[in-house]
Amino acid sequence: MPELLTSELARLRDDVMHLGSDVLLPMLADSSLDASDRHRAIVASSKNLGLFGMTQPKEFGGSSASLLELTVVRDTLGSMNLSHLPGIFGPGPGVLVGVEEPLKSNYLGPVLAGEKRGAFGFTEPDAAERATWATLENGELRVNGQKSYVTGGADADFINTLVEIEGHGPAMVLIDTSFDGVLIKNTFGSVDGTHHAYIEFHDVIVPETHIIGKPGEGMPRALGQIGNTRLAFAADSVGLSRWVIDFVEKHLAAPHRSGQPLSSREGVRMRYADMRIKAFAARSMVYRTARLGDAGENIVNEGIACKVFATEAIGDIVDWGIQLVGGIALRSGHPLEALYRRVRVLRLAEGASDVLRLNLARGRFELDKGRL
Repeated sequence: MPELLTSELARLRDDVMHLGSDVLLPMLADSSLDASDRHRAIVASSKNLGLFGMTQPKEFGGSSASLLELTVVRDTLGSMNLSHLPGIFGPGPGVLVGVEEPLKSNYLGPVLAGEKRGAFGFTEPDAAERATWATLENGELRVNGQKSYVTGGADADFINTLVEIEGHGPAMVLIDTSFDGVLIKNTFGSVDGTHHAYIEFHDVIVPETHIIGKPGEGMPRALGQIGNTRLAFAADSVGLSRWVIDFVEKHLAAPHRSGQPLSSREGVRMRYADMRIKAFAARSMVYRTARLGDAGENIVNEGIACKVFATEAIGDIVDWGIQLVGGIALRSGHPLEALYRRVRVLRLAEGASDVLRLNLARGRFELDKGRL
């Protein structure tokens, strides 16, 4: 449970609260800062507190924080509606974790130093005849295919791409966007304000040394990164749920034109109670799963459960919050309106909810994985 924290974790939680209330919120309210100045200030304040390196390996100066530590930070930031700010955490290794030379020096190091940016190419277009594939001959891969939803792909220096290597199986392959045959076919934004790219590969020649790990290990590596991101989404969601509930609670307790606060109405109280129940359940399961992961257990199915439940819970909680606050919450720029758009994406990102439900059932029936 969130309450059963060691003194070190409680201190971390309190430090993040102070960072949010004393530094980040005033910074966001300061209209004299432009976006670049604000980002630099966020990075500096995060580094000063030791948050920036929590997602980075120790050998590169990071702290390789535990899942529970990261959950505490994300939950706390979310409770102030600050979990979306870029610059809080430094770039993590993603699927490049543990790579050898030349990828270590040419890509992993520069990524962690903020000198290069990578993207993750996983999703195939719906109409694709076959998955992104490659042939391997004389120390080179020849890659063809396409990826349809590469977040940040238009600005990336390279794409960590899931590729089916003929005769060898799936592999994660690092494809530099400067290589001949890499074509950014289309770029587009989504409802939460993020930007993505549709990328094609036409006879792209890639050195065999750009295979991340070994051929045949591509799917476990890809799912490993996705699994960590799913738990991060869940932790963000439980923090945001607390922020929404606090916001709505103040509105319901305030004087109302009827002469009685809205919180005195039975129907309002029923909906408000549902919001708290869902938030309580989601927060409990996320903290439990983080502890299981830190204890060395396989938490693939538990991570799926957390991601599905917590992201659907925050979607419901924001939706109910808008309903209770009323039409003003739908105005552009209202915090609930902005959050409504942001959290809608979470039910699709890193695996759509119903696809994950099927994966969880498969994990139990066919692999005997997961617990209650």
